[in-house]
Amino acid sequence: MGNIPTILSFFVHVLCIIYAAKVDVSKTIVEGPGLVNDANLPVRYVYIHSHDSKGKAISEDLADGLYDLQLESTTGQRVRAWRQVLNLHNGTYIARFRLYDFGGDLKVHIKHQGKHVAKSPYQLKNVYGDECYCPMPLKEWTKALKCPSAFSQIGKDFENFGVIDLDKMVSEGITKFARHHSFCHFVVKKNRIFRQCHGQHTGFKMFMDGALLSITKKTKLPDVEFLINLGDWPLERGPADQIVPLFSWCGSDKTFDIVLPTYDLMQSTLEMLGRVSLDIFSVQANTGPKWEQKIEKGFFRGRDSRQERLDLAEMSVKNPDIVDAAITNYFFFKQNEEKYGKKVKHIGFFDFFKHKYQLNIDGTVAAYRLPYLLTGDALVFKQDSEYYEHFYQRFNPWEHYVPVKHNLSDLLEKIKWAREHDAEAREMQRAATKLAREILTPDQLFCYYAVAMQEYASRQTRPVKVLKSMEEVKHKENNCACHRKKKKASKNEEL
Repeated sequence: MGNIPTILSFFVHVLCIIYAAKVDVSKTIVEGPGLVNDANLPVRYVYIHSHDSKGKAISEDLADGLYDLQLESTTGQRVRAWRQVLNLHNGTYIARFRLYDFGGDLKVHIKHQGKHVAKSPYQLKNVYGDECYCPMPLKEWTKALKCPSAFSQIGKDFENFGVIDLDKMVSEGITKFARHHSFCHFVVKKNRIFRQCHGQHTGFKMFMDGALLSITKKTKLPDVEFLINLGDWPLERGPADQIVPLFSWCGSDKTFDIVLPTYDLMQSTLEMLGRVSLDIFSVQANTGPKWEQKIEKGFFRGRDSRQERLDLAEMSVKNPDIVDAAITNYFFFKQNEEKYGKKVKHIGFFDFFKHKYQLNIDGTVAAYRLPYLLTGDALVFKQDSEYYEHFYQRFNPWEHYVPVKHNLSDLLEKIKWAREHDAEAREMQRAATKLAREILTPDQLFCYYAVAMQEYASRQTRPVKVLKSMEEVKHKENNCACHRKKKKASKNEEL
């Protein structure tokens, strides 16, 4: 028995040699925004697509540790960075790094068994860590990120606002929302950020602070003045001729809010390789066993934030061979173990993907876990809902997910269908995963913010105003050197 670990280690070593021999470093492709000079993001990333000697893409699961990522300053400057290479288990890897207190030129080495891959080393100019303040013109930054000129949801949201009367927006917004809700009045002027918040619970202002601080370090936003809803529920219910332009993280079919990527999705992007372990890339490397080996049950874990979640737990008690659903915390409803089963402990999100079918059920509003479920290697069953996030328009029922009635009355039937039509279910899952991995990436999230702010700014009826009652959201001091010449601002400079 004592020799088993040694034997296993030997076989793993042999497998690594076999896998490594299949890769041709000259044919392997490295691509992504991390190789574009001006595409500065909190974390830079590239995709490594393994190819063999015949130039054929390798789609099988290769070994962990197959590629190595190293960073080097071209001027001898110290490079502090978190580096990681993720194995996506399909021949593709994501190499990513987060810089700290670094601004300048960088050499990126991507190697396989000591040999440079593709065109490595890559020479990058004017690369900056996320804390570095070195904004560039918006047009140049969005071009580097290859931002689309428009997003369908932004176009839909702004149909209701031909022009935005800022004075009317502020006065009516305070009248309409301040008594029962929490929101902030933000101004971005000359790339400086100011805000005044209203309401009792304003802690979530930190999420908009974080997004704007990160963006304005990288680019120069147009002058904008807007309101941001700090709660989960969309607020602006009309009437249509009296609506106030209000940004929210969630929209609904019954409201007129202008939707931005959720604070959850943005925070996981801003804190990638930092204070979070769950992000759009980490999921891709932790999608559980192969499709054929996954448990063929509908899976759900979550708190009791909606009646349908309790109904789902009850369904699981009655049909444990089809559904594995349980409540992790009771906040809104009375616990009833006989009816809904025992309260269970939280499990790691990556363990969700041991199951083939993921059940996306609304919480207080849209379930903000959907981006991560779509990115993983499982088929999503999505409850019909009035709520939506910024990307929902891009996904279609029966093409990217299995639609389920709001009251879940057809869920068991739909799961049975998926079991009996595995090839079709797999095709649907692959289509969803492919699209999610293309449009929910950090570059696309930052592009969405940039386009939304441009669209908004183009509709303003007057120059923005910084109120005396506003607080400035300031950038922290850093040790980065910016290559761009910038005017030294006076403390008394007129805004």
